Amino acid sequence: MRHSTIALAALTIAAAALLPQPALAATRLGECPTGALCLWERGGFTGARQVYELSGTDIESCIPLPAGTTAQSLANRTGRPVTTYQSGECQETGEFETYPGSGTWSPQSPYRVRAFKIWES
Repeated sequence: MRHSTIALAALTIAAAALLPQPALAATRLGECPTGALCLWERGGFTGARQVYELSGTDIESCIPLPAGTTAQSLANRTGRPVTTYQSGECQETGEFETYPGSGTWSPQSPYRVRAFKIWES
């Protein structure tokens, strides 16, 4: 009887290993309204959030984040491509990356975002 109990326990553990684990679940997407660019202070859509809407943002202009702030995660729901920059002046000498405007969520930027540009479609 003891051997069958051990065998059953081993099978149960093996089967459980094949099931999705909560620790492996996808990062929860941050809340961001349609038509906006949302930037979070920390990765995983956490920390202070900044929201930029098209109505208040100059297209194809460098928009630096407020002094002393950076972002490490973002959601682009503007419907237009957005480029984020490591440089606060949108210089391409540092890191930069363009995100499509079709509803892109990035839980972790490879650098601290200090500025961005929203492009004409």
